[in-house]
Amino acid sequence: MKQSRITPHCALRTISYCFPALVLLAALGCTLPVLAATSCDPHTYGAKADGATKDTAAIQKAIDTCSAHGGGAVTLTAGTYLSAPIVLKSNVTLHLDKGATLLGSPDHADYPARTEFHAPGMQSLISAHGATNIAITGEGTVDGNGATWWAMARAIKDTGILGSDHPRPRLVVLEHCKHVLLEGVTFQNSPMWQIVPYYSDDVTIRNIRVLAPQHAPNTDAIDPFSSTNVLIDHVIADVGDDDIAIKSGMINSPGPDAPSKNIIIRDCTFLHGHGVSVGSELAGGAQNILVERVKMDGTDNGIRVKANRDRGSDVSNITFRDMQIKNVKYGLIISEYYPKVFPQPGEKPQPLGRLTPHFHNITVENVTITNAKIAGAIVGLPEVPMPGIELNNVSISAQKGMVIGYAEVSGKNFHVVAQDGPGMTQTTGAKLSIH
Repeated sequence: MKQSRITPHCALRTISYCFPALVLLAALGCTLPVLAATSCDPHTYGAKADGATKDTAAIQKAIDTCSAHGGGAVTLTAGTYLSAPIVLKSNVTLHLDKGATLLGSPDHADYPARTEFHAPGMQSLISAHGATNIAITGEGTVDGNGATWWAMARAIKDTGILGSDHPRPRLVVLEHCKHVLLEGVTFQNSPMWQIVPYYSDDVTIRNIRVLAPQHAPNTDAIDPFSSTNVLIDHVIADVGDDDIAIKSGMINSPGPDAPSKNIIIRDCTFLHGHGVSVGSELAGGAQNILVERVKMDGTDNGIRVKANRDRGSDVSNITFRDMQIKNVKYGLIISEYYPKVFPQPGEKPQPLGRLTPHFHNITVENVTITNAKIAGAIVGLPEVPMPGIELNNVSISAQKGMVIGYAEVSGKNFHVVAQDGPGMTQTTGAKLSIH
């Protein structure tokens, strides 16, 4: 253990953009610098970094020591650190040098059962609870070693559902944390969702890669869950499920649930995966979200805002802009019937309840979608049609066209070219004002 000065990980950002009914949002979050801090080397506590010996105790001891001395850096130098779950503490940076890999233990028994997100779960490889001023940085890799978990999931149908009887661990869960930075590291091969800020505030995730095989089940890259003031910047994601999924409450949640709000996703590249999703679990709602300058190629979906009557709330002031999307199945979906897209024939209004989704004030502008199989759908509920859907300078080319129902859609320069059938079909409840 030695004394050193570490670079402060200041997540400073000025966010200025316009949403409908939102003139200016300025979010400023800065993790406090840790000066004359402690540098803790896991090798001091017995770490081998040989890929065979479990280094869990040594890494955790280094984290605990740094935290006890007021904060500092735990550095993993080049090597493979096999580990069961570890817990990050306040004022501690976990730094992975180039060539360093934190590799999840293949032993399923190493991941304790726990209640997570108000549902049965398992402890993630890296977690933090109630921590402030924490970071995971460097040029190394955090690898969840998820192949055996994926095999289990493929054999058991409900393993991707919150509250499943067959849960899997996530890779990184940051619960009720403040002032968080993830930068530079590659996160990959999680058994389930990869990075989850849960009820956390001031989270910056930038210049990272999140990877999993194309068909690895439920390996969402980043899932902000009931979190605020989140910046996701220059991320490359190539995964088996949502590249981004913004969430805020489980299915049939009894409440209360906090919303996810004040979130920016910008300058990202998404390859395999299910694109950018708001939802589907939105029992707390989601507001003030900007997605801009994002490129997608080969994702299953492009843009999705999704919920259902068992998992919805207020979802509003959302903007998608300056995006290029190609080679997708669905280009643009705004639907309140998830996991389906369209209502059943003869859909009737249902009573309003706490979990009735209410989507409104959603803008899509300067977006080009090419070579989609289906242009998409904008479909609300008969009991609460979606108002304030605006499409400006949106061009979609697809094999099949766009369906709009129970929604008020306006805008200019919205074009859909379909190879089969009409570019746009209006169903019951559609109100269009496109110029």
